[in-house]
Amino acid sequence: MKSLAIVFPGQGCQFVGMGSDLCCQFAHARERLEQADDILGLHLSRLCADGPEEILNDTANTQPAIYVTTMILWEALAEQLNGARPRIAMSAGHSLGEYAALTAAGALDFEQGLRLVRERGLAMAEAGNRAPGRMAAIIGLSDEIVHEIMAQVQGEKLNVWVANYNSPGQVVIAGCNEGLVRAVELAQERKAKRAIPLAVSVACHTPLMRAAAERLGAALAATEFRAPWIPIVSNATARPVSEPEEIRQALLRQLSSPVRWVESIQNMAKAGVTTMIEVGPKSVVTGLVRRISREMDVLTATDEASLLTVTETLAEVAPA
Repeated sequence: MKSLAIVFPGQGCQFVGMGSDLCCQFAHARERLEQADDILGLHLSRLCADGPEEILNDTANTQPAIYVTTMILWEALAEQLNGARPRIAMSAGHSLGEYAALTAAGALDFEQGLRLVRERGLAMAEAGNRAPGRMAAIIGLSDEIVHEIMAQVQGEKLNVWVANYNSPGQVVIAGCNEGLVRAVELAQERKAKRAIPLAVSVACHTPLMRAAAERLGAALAATEFRAPWIPIVSNATARPVSEPEEIRQALLRQLSSPVRWVESIQNMAKAGVTTMIEVGPKSVVTGLVRRISREMDVLTATDEASLLTVTETLAEVAPA
């Protein structure tokens, strides 16, 4: 029997209008958005539907907006999984998506997860104000060459690190402005296919985020985690976690250490996962998964139509 994993995207999958089609079709979607507005004291529903884009893209707003929309999609999918649900072996989320994975697996309830991602976004924004940073995607170089570039830039007393190992030949780096400029310059000299500065002002998953650790750590310490019904593959270690305290520590570590997405997908494949379903407002990690493991079947659940396609496909493989 094939083994399933559910994966969730992080920042970058947001867009103005996300969730609007779901609100038209699912009563629980409207209820979740109204609940989020009440919990946060923020018109998140209006922001998702109408923007403006620059406010939605503020990381303190982006993170809860993505989380809520993702959970609406997951709850709609979970209702329709029927006989396929026992085949779900594990889950993972890319960066922010790890919180959705934990909620979907029962380690957090919806409100706990929402409060945590809002606090995470605020903590990261605050850290970014204290120590401004940038990020860039390096495409077409091996990890080894990227590591050599990082070492050279750090040797020049500039702060820059690997932030995401996204797929073979795609690494995201982050650090101070001068460090990023120098690293991009060196990547181009080493014949990178592309070296693309990203439109963010926060150096996610680097030591520059340690300033956010105290605030997020306090929120994590005050949150009661439960053992999930499936293991969650941690960004920080690329290994499954299932005990509440190790989950708490993994989330705190994730803040300032790189996302080990390549290893995470490889380890899930080694554990027997043959099919993954990406659940989120827009498909982001599906392409990464396919580049990491060509044998992996990947389905996407981003809107009402794709939810139906996923459930029909799974029913053909393992009818209820």
